[in-house]
Amino acid sequence: MANNLLTKYIWLLETIQRYGRITRGEISELWATSPYGNGQKMRRRTFYNYREAIEELFGIRIGYNSSTFEYYIENETGGTDLGDWLINSMSVNNMLTDAADVANRIMVEDVPSARQFLPTIINAMKKSLCIEFHYQPFEVGKSRKKIVLEPYFLRLFRQRWYVIGYNNSDHKIKTYSLDRVKIVTILDRPFTMPDIDVHEFFKDCYGITTSRGNAQYVLLKVEATQAKYLRALPLHSSQQEQICDGYSIFTYKLHLTYDFQQQIMSMGDKVEVVGPPQLRTMVRTSLENSLAKYGDYFKPKLSSEEPAEQLDSSTEPDATENIR
Repeated sequence: MANNLLTKYIWLLETIQRYGRITRGEISELWATSPYGNGQKMRRRTFYNYREAIEELFGIRIGYNSSTFEYYIENETGGTDLGDWLINSMSVNNMLTDAADVANRIMVEDVPSARQFLPTIINAMKKSLCIEFHYQPFEVGKSRKKIVLEPYFLRLFRQRWYVIGYNNSDHKIKTYSLDRVKIVTILDRPFTMPDIDVHEFFKDCYGITTSRGNAQYVLLKVEATQAKYLRALPLHSSQQEQICDGYSIFTYKLHLTYDFQQQIMSMGDKVEVVGPPQLRTMVRTSLENSLAKYGDYFKPKLSSEEPAEQLDSSTEPDATENIR
């Protein structure tokens, strides 16, 4: 029922955004032809209830011009990150529902860890109660542990949900991936939430790993084509760019975490770490260790009399078959 209401709120928001300014009568007519109206116009009370709920849930105000009798969105960027994420998710869900007849031509990413434990953890966070769960690390030789945690934050990163909180046994703030959690129960043990929010906690971090050290200025030299991707989807809120001839220099203020190192390496030879030296050494060492796993790395190149075997283009990741 709640999910059905959310989709209706999203429909109303998207309708007003699409038209820019629209009267309640026009909204009512569109509602009647929508999947939710069943041929019936939207009632006045229903409209006002939805309008109030949208502001309460998403922080988005629907304004009214009394001279034109039109409604409009007052604050496009007034919502929270969670509200924006929820709006985007529900909007996509609505679109995919309408696209059922072409479902075999649409592929989306799954987030399996979100389904089972999120409601319990969110409930514990709302009541400021500790949770207890069994956790199975991926590391070889490590057995399942029973963890008691004060759940401070939840974060979604690369298709995984993580819970971050104070571990009562280790006396540290630690991070746990929900896809490694087995059983979650809420304990009758209250805790006091510290005066910090999730954005402040991860302010100088890329990804889910944190560091006790100071954040450092990172300089990346990025080829022009790859720079377009970073320009369109910044790695971090501190990102700044200096465009040069054939490349860009991207500057960040970040902790030198494993997540950030892996992100740099994922861009291959399109990026070079200019500084700091510590990060440059970390990336270089990791690359050398990777190359050492290939026995022929240090072998001389084949002579012109021994041409290298050509790979079948169909095995390349970006090769596509002509389907026209």
